[in-house]
Amino acid sequence: MALLSSISSSLTGMKVAQSQLEIVSNNIANVDTQGYTRKTAAQSAIVVAGQTMGVTMENARRTVDEGLLKNFLSSNSSTSSLSSQYEYLSRMDNLMGTTADGNSLAYNVGNLQSALETFSTQVSSAASRYSLLTSANELTAKLNYLSSNIQTLRGDADREISDATTRINSLLHSIDNLNTDIVKYTVLNRDGLANLQDQRDNALRELSGYIDINYYTRDTGAVVIHTTGGTALLDTRVYELSHISLAQVGPDNSYDSGNIQGIFVDGEDITSSISGGSIGGLIEIRDNTLISLQTQLDEVSYVLYNEMNAAHNQGTAYPNMPSKLTGSTTFIADIPNNNSDYNQKIKLENGDVRFVIFDEEGNQRATTTLLSGMNFPSTGDTLDNMAAQIENWLSSVNGANLPYARCYIDSNSHLVIDTGDSNYGLAVIDEASTTAGSEQTPVTLSFDADADGTYDQTFKGFSDFFGLNDFFANGINDYIWDSKVLSNRAAVGLNATVKWSFSDSVNGYDYGTIDISRTMTIQDIAAQINNNDVLNTHIKASLIQNGDGYMLRVESLEGAQLEISETNTAGIQDKVLNKLGMAVSSCNYAANIAVRSDIQENANLIVCGSPKFDNNRGAYSINGATNNIANKLADTLTSNHVFKQAGNMAKTDTSLNNYVSTFVGNVASLAHVAESSYEYQSSLTQAISDKEAQTSGIDLDEELAQMIIYQQSYAACAQVFTASREILDVLINMV
Repeated sequence: MALLSSISSSLTGMKVAQSQLEIVSNNIANVDTQGYTRKTAAQSAIVVAGQTMGVTMENARRTVDEGLLKNFLSSNSSTSSLSSQYEYLSRMDNLMGTTADGNSLAYNVGNLQSALETFSTQVSSAASRYSLLTSANELTAKLNYLSSNIQTLRGDADREISDATTRINSLLHSIDNLNTDIVKYTVLNRDGLANLQDQRDNALRELSGYIDINYYTRDTGAVVIHTTGGTALLDTRVYELSHISLAQVGPDNSYDSGNIQGIFVDGEDITSSISGGSIGGLIEIRDNTLISLQTQLDEVSYVLYNEMNAAHNQGTAYPNMPSKLTGSTTFIADIPNNNSDYNQKIKLENGDVRFVIFDEEGNQRATTTLLSGMNFPSTGDTLDNMAAQIENWLSSVNGANLPYARCYIDSNSHLVIDTGDSNYGLAVIDEASTTAGSEQTPVTLSFDADADGTYDQTFKGFSDFFGLNDFFANGINDYIWDSKVLSNRAAVGLNATVKWSFSDSVNGYDYGTIDISRTMTIQDIAAQINNNDVLNTHIKASLIQNGDGYMLRVESLEGAQLEISETNTAGIQDKVLNKLGMAVSSCNYAANIAVRSDIQENANLIVCGSPKFDNNRGAYSINGATNNIANKLADTLTSNHVFKQAGNMAKTDTSLNNYVSTFVGNVASLAHVAESSYEYQSSLTQAISDKEAQTSGIDLDEELAQMIIYQQSYAACAQVFTASREILDVLINMV
């Protein structure tokens, strides 16, 4: 019996040694295989009726530290998130260019400043005019280029998110299938379980690179996966992610406004709860970082547009004095009554508007003012009546005596003043009083936006309000209004209910209203608009994250010129519009700003001066050497202006030059911080991976030592088997 036990022990010993050698060989063969963990197998004695009959080997097991694995998954999610952010910010930093190579926004602004300063001292020089035009075109082209590329980057990020959701779904299904096999192998105690677990861990590692996850393992061996925000991704079934990317992203497209679709799981939007993985980084880039930079770029363009135009509108081009002025401001007609009447009213205060007709030599032919000369009511009147009074003076024999002259609002809803004779030019200037030769200073203009007889808004400068002599154009209506940055839960806090009315150039005056009570927040106001069946077919309200707060955004779905007005209630001193800082948005200005098209064709249309009153002659005159407006244009880049909060740049009062320099530096700083953060996190992830390798990885020296041990064990068992067999043969022969 002992002899048979010896033979059995030696045979099972050889079999176990052979299996151990196979495990060691696989370990050595996979020393460089990513995600492969060291395999070992325990062995135990076979006991039959109290008698040892050999050894057996259990199924191979992995050497894994689950705690380290979970740390790696968390760190890997952070690394992937920072990697995505660093990649996009690096691309943005490259787009900004450098001052050294003359390709940065700051360089373009500096060039325009130099050109304006030269022009202000050399207004008669054709070279200085064309240099100014070239510099202005280069700056607007740079603004357009940066805006376009920011949106391209946001579009790329959005498409990457869509691709990532597809890969996540594939990985989840793979893990689900591995779960099924692992449960089966566990129940049946089949060998190969460790390799299946390796495959599942590798899938978890890849999955963590796309999205932040947590997991736990059930007693059956199956894993349950959910996001760190608590959304189930895999349990008894796969919960697939879905995201449809936007074909083309624009400055007014955002997740907050609903233009960009969220990431959904079983109909639930989980976008805001995703904090890691490449998707988390791409969301941060698409919805925060790049939007912040776009907002700052739009703010630069908005201030540049308004300040340059305000200065340019105070003067007149000479010797190419225009005989026809076409405004850029869009007005609202009485559309619901099926006519083209323009019943919005204006009222002048703190001065008067002077119209001067000049001949080709710059000599005055006729002049008058709107209030005292044309008898425009001091209490104000409609745009139509104002246009009729101007036309009457232009064409009347008692006025300018230009029989073909016209003043009207054209099919684009812009004011047009036309002398009807190319031999006569027109200058429009604001003066402090009705007296000829009084100080030239912008008049105050009150505007009745919804044609209800109440003046809602205040502006400076007649020509600037109508956009009669702009330097820059933008080609878009003011279809978006934004509030200042506020808390989304801050209450309006007024003493009574007020009414907001909405008018636009497609639907006419006052086509819808909402009531706002003192306890309402901007979130409530947005809901009030969006839940109004009359309004929500024409406008949309949303809360747009901006820096440390939110803006209430109201936009026309039809891209129409939008006006928001408010009905005053007794006892209210501050309007809700004023309190919230609701005003025309700077959104889309960087994408659309350009030098006015006719100025691009003829640099002589650039304004350098305004008419001057000659006391000796008792008349106005103008000449090409006057540079008072050229000086104002030069001051626009160096004088301080108010810039609203834009992303991570707070509201400030500074010059365009300084703001642009800060903006450019901000981009470089963000890229540097992203690089440093990514490198640190990447090093941390690698350190965890190295620690895992020490626990789970293959040590060649150790494996070779084990191989020698198992080879020797096999040889010893073989010798025992040979000796036992020889003894058995002798015994058999003896019998």
